[in-house]
Amino acid sequence: AVEEIFFHTNTTTAIAVSQARGVVLLAAAQHNLPVTEFTPLQVKVALTSYGRASKAQMQAMVRSVLRLRAIPKPDDAADALAIAICCANSLSHSDAQ
Repeated sequence: AVEEIFFHTNTTTAIAVSQARGVVLLAAAQHNLPVTEFTPLQVKVALTSYGRASKAQMQAMVRSVLRLRAIPKPDDAADALAIAICCANSLSHSDAQ
């Protein structure tokens, strides 16, 4: 699962994130692995039921859902786990239908 990127005001960050995302997509394609993409809004709604949840709210939900003692660090780790949780939830809902 990867996060879709729509717009970044920080060009340096956008380029770095796009490069990392490209590597992930290439590796998945080379290994014939399916890729599911989620928008930031989808991830926020999946974890908090609120599309404008703050980073702190998202991190707290990741900690809670995974029953961790602390919020994962760095922030990117919590973001990646949030996307994984969103994907797992969406797969379990699609299996139930």
